[in-house]
Amino acid sequence: MEAPAAFRQQLLAAIPRLRRYARSLVFDAAQADDLVQTALARALSHWHQFDQRRDILVWLLSIAHNAHLDERRRDARWAQFDVEHTAHEPVAPGTDVGLRIDLVAALHRLPDAQREVLLLIGVEQLSYAECAEVLRVPLGTVMSRLSRARVALRGLLDGSVQAAPRALRRVV
Repeated sequence: MEAPAAFRQQLLAAIPRLRRYARSLVFDAAQADDLVQTALARALSHWHQFDQRRDILVWLLSIAHNAHLDERRRDARWAQFDVEHTAHEPVAPGTDVGLRIDLVAALHRLPDAQREVLLLIGVEQLSYAECAEVLRVPLGTVMSRLSRARVALRGLLDGSVQAAPRALRRVV
């Protein structure tokens, strides 16, 4: 059975925000597009499980988040951040490229759990409750991770904090 036209339209409308979240989650346009494709395919194949009372964006972000976790479990290796690659990506006029590179590098150095919360709330403007739903964690955990992420990001950007190697970081 095919998904209703209204459902497909809602999916189409959510793609830009889904793609933005995916790009900020994986730091690579091609991988982000793959993640979006996976999330949309899963959504279309499970459209009948969507509860119309929910926000479709929250549902899609949850699917994308879970697909990302699945991918990370399959491939435990992390690609190294490539500042040269980031410097050559298109930049909006008036954007400070140095700040952009520093911000991307700092985001990459945050623990995954903190970065995910920071992006969902700060960039995607989800409420704390929606973020907790996407990540399937308690509301208090979202608030704690967000607070720690803000402190860590601030410290990384002003140079007062050096992030621990990814393998040694504690996820809270």
